Order: sequence, then structure tokens, then C-alpha cells
Amino acid sequence: MAAPKKGRRSSGSQGRPGRALAVILIAIVALTGGMFVSGHTTPRLGIDLAGGTSFTLEAKNQPGKPNAINTDNMNTAVSIIERRVNGLGVSEAEVQTQGAKHIIVNIPKGTNAKQARQQVGTTAQLYFRPVTTTTSGQKTPDPSSTPSPSATAGGKGDDKGGKPSGNPSASSSASPSTQGRALSEGLKADKKPSETPSPSNTPKPDPSKTPPVSAAQQKLAKQFAALDCTKPAARAAAADRAANAKPSDPVLACSEKGDSKFVLGPSEVEGTDVDDASAVFESQNGAGWIVQLDFNGKGSKKFAKTTGELTTKQSPQNRFAIVLDGEVVSDPEVTQGAITGGRATISGGFTQQSSEDLANVLSYGALPLSFDIADETTVSAALGGEQLDAGLIAGAIGLALVVIYLVVYYRGLALVAMASLGVSAILTYTIMVLLGPGIGFALNLPAVCGAIVAIGITADSFIVYFERIRDEIREGRSLRPAVERGWPRARRTILVSDFVSFLAAAVLYIVTVGKVQGFAFTLGLTTLLDVAVVFLFTKPLMTILARRPFFGNGHSWSGLDPKRLGVTPPLRRRRSAAPGPADTKEA
Repeated sequence: MAAPKKGRRSSGSQGRPGRALAVILIAIVALTGGMFVSGHTTPRLGIDLAGGTSFTLEAKNQPGKPNAINTDNMNTAVSIIERRVNGLGVSEAEVQTQGAKHIIVNIPKGTNAKQARQQVGTTAQLYFRPVTTTTSGQKTPDPSSTPSPSATAGGKGDDKGGKPSGNPSASSSASPSTQGRALSEGLKADKKPSETPSPSNTPKPDPSKTPPVSAAQQKLAKQFAALDCTKPAARAAAADRAANAKPSDPVLACSEKGDSKFVLGPSEVEGTDVDDASAVFESQNGAGWIVQLDFNGKGSKKFAKTTGELTTKQSPQNRFAIVLDGEVVSDPEVTQGAITGGRATISGGFTQQSSEDLANVLSYGALPLSFDIADETTVSAALGGEQLDAGLIAGAIGLALVVIYLVVYYRGLALVAMASLGVSAILTYTIMVLLGPGIGFALNLPAVCGAIVAIGITADSFIVYFERIRDEIREGRSLRPAVERGWPRARRTILVSDFVSFLAAAVLYIVTVGKVQGFAFTLGLTTLLDVAVVFLFTKPLMTILARRPFFGNGHSWSGLDPKRLGVTPPLRRRRSAAPGPADTKEA
């Protein structure tokens, strides 16, 4: 009984090429439509192509810290500045060290230069200090009556006086610029205002028991009297001294606007105790834009303890100065008892931008060093434009050579390759345009190089498939079976090749920074698109063309002419009949 013959592949095994082509067509239409709907029709350009602003930051020597400027601190500063700039929605910003004490920050065109300057130049050293004395145009208090700053370090109960009273003179000492700013919590306070001891029950200090004024206190009082915060130079010098002072030392500080000056006690809570900060619009009580602070576990405990003690003090000593880089950004009054919810808000006088800027610098922490902006220049796009033109010319020459090679060697198949390259180019362009507003992707020169390199990778996939089809024809098969039998072998080779390219791009993206990441990202993106185009366009198109007489009959210009491939008719070999019993016996 003769063995059953193996059946030929059914037509259904060749798949339905029309569906695959419809998928790729729908994708192109959707991406193109999304590009026009978003209002962006060109890719976002990096600083080398669009221009921008370049800042040179110079690290300053820290008093009492001779070795503060080192590699670790500089690298930490680079990381924090980069996160701050990215927090503004800026992509392709370049932040890198130059030499031992300089950091270069390049920001693309379209970014608010003033806002960026504030972000890169702000050290963001944040301290929460109790207010010992403040004045806003009133007579400077006598040194002997000024509460002892040193007593603040030894015992918090002695340096802040009694509970706020209704005395107008007491409340007038608060800063008018920050008087409307209040510190509150998201949860209910432990103490209600009614539970706070009344002023009549507050024990008055015994003058006979007042500690003598030390020389340091007298010196601080003289400096406080001489400080004129209305002068920018004096305000800057005070901010510099306060920013570089130890957290445990009392300091003199000015308000941001220079209309108030303060004597502040040792830091009770530091910026490192803040877990997160965000800008929120508060519409219920008309506060407007506020900055909401979330403390970590350690910070919550310290904040609750300190605010509980401040509640029982007299104005201005029931105030809490929020000191950022040596300047008082707010001095809210604590009136609601101990704040135990681990959350506080800074409110009053903020715009959306100012609240977001403050929240941004607080979220990413303080720089380990103080920096001066040594130079600020505008970067022109002229040089990058010239390099881009040269790169595009090189890419056009390379593409032309690829097309010439395909036409000479593959003839009709060159149309399939060029159509596939065109589909890949459309997908790459539309995706790059949409990634600009989507994730902040910006096209720079290395990214353009990655796109040019991808031309060769994509063309290589076509060549692999075409050669597999030709090998099948050389073995005597007609075009339609050759297209289907050559595909599995070509598919494995294409997938392995593209996997290696994508792996190289991924590793390059991870281990590098700056512009090189643009090259790696574009290379990885185009590699993935190469797989999609080959599977959803090139292979289905070849299946359809194999049914056409021009390709199916092996026209001399089709690139699949059996004679040119060294095949003699018949094109499809017949399997030799299995030897019968007589032949076996004779053998």
C-alpha cells in the first residue's frame, strides 16, 4: 500500500496580505491625523539645531568646608539641576561638568530663560527657623530686650516669649509682605484655638531672672540694627551669610522683597525633611496658588513638636520663617496648635509660575554646593544648521546609492524596497513629531545620524528576504511558493539582526548621557519600525506581487528572472518516484 503523499501548502497558509496592508495603512492615517490634530507638524528641535541659552555655573567655596568642591558633590549637583530643568517640561537640556568647579547648562530655545536661570542658580537650601525678632520700618529693639538667640539652642521655651496677644504693637512687628501667609495642615490640629492658654494666664518673665546679654548677642543686635534690607547689596550679603551659616546658629535674614529683616533662631526643620512639594490652586478659602509640603516621618515629628511650641508664644515669636537660600520667603504665624498631619502649606501672594518654581526646587532637594552664574550666553542655531545641512546631504547621497544598487541588482524588486523605505520614513517622521509634545523628545544632530544609519538597517532586511526568495527559485520553485518558503528563513535572520541592533541601542541609551542618547533613541525606534514594516508591508506586498504576471512569470526586469539566476526549465522540480520492489531487488 503506497504511503500517503505529503499535501501541498494550502492557499490559506499564505495568510491574508490585504489585512496586514490595511493595518499599516490605518496606522499611517492615525499617526498623520494625530500630528495635525495636535498642531505640531515638525519635530521639536534640540539646542544644536534650534539654538537656546547656555549657563556657566561656578561653584563657590563653602565657609568651614575647604574640601566641599569635589567630584561627588559636583556630580550630585549635575543630577539635581538636570531634574529641576526637566521638571519645567524641558527636554534635551544638557547639564555637564567642565573642569573641577564649573557646570555647563544648555537649554533649548522656547524655554523661559528667566525661569530657567532661577532653577539652575538656586541652591535651594531650605530651613524652617523660629522668628526671634523682626522689624519692618519700626525702631530697632534694644539689645538687652532682644530675646537671647543662644537660649533658642539651649531650650526652645525661653527664646520665643508668650502667646500672641491682641496688642496692636505686637502684631505690627510682623512683615506686611508676608502677613497674609499662613501655615496650615491638611488634617485637624491636635489643639483647638480655644484650648490655647489665654494671654492673662501666660506667666510673665521675671526681669531679675533674665540672663545677661553676652558679647555675641550684642554683636548680633548691632548687626541687626545696621542691616538695611532695602539695599540689594546688603540683602545679597545677608542672604549669603545666612545660607552658609550652620543650622544650629542664629542668623540675620531679609525677606525676598527687602521690606523686612529678621533675627532667626536655630533651624528646627530642614529641607531634607520635606518628602514632596507641589503647587496647588486653593479656591475654597480664596488662598489662590499655594505650595503644599509633605514631610517624611522624621520631619512630621519635628514639625509637630515645633509648631506646638510656637502656638503658645507671642508675636512675632509664634512665627515660623521659611528660609530658602538665606532669604525668608514666608514667615507664617502658627495659630492652630501642633500640626501633626505631616502636611503644611505656604500660601499668599503666589502666582502659578512662582508656586510651581518653588515647589520644583523643594521637590528635588538642595544642591550640595552654592553656585554663581559666571556666564550666560545665547546659543545660535547657525552652526547646527550647517551641520544639519551637511548631514542631510550625506544622507541623501547614501540613500541615492542604495536606490541605484537596488535598481541595478534587484530591478523590479527595487520598487518594493523603495516603497518600504517610504513607509518607514513616514512612520518615523510622524512618531518623532508626536513624541515632541508627548514626552519632550527633541531632534538633535546625533538623532539625525541615527535615522540615517537606520536606512541601511532597513534596506538590509529587504535584501535578506529578496535573497531567500532567489535561493528558492534557484532550487527550481516558482515565485509564489518561493515567496512563502523563503519567508520563515528570512524572518529568523531579520529578527536576530534587528534584536542585536535594538540591544546595542538600548545599552547605549542607558550608559550614556546628553546628545548620544538621542542617537540611541532614534536607532532603537527605527529598528522597531523596521520589524513592523517588513512584517506588515514588505512581506504582504511580495505575496500580492507574486500573483502578478510581471513577477510571477519571471520577467527579465522583475529581478526574479530564472535565467538570470542560473535556473533551467522546468522551474519546479519533480520528486523522483520511490524505488519499487523490483528495482530494490535488482539493486
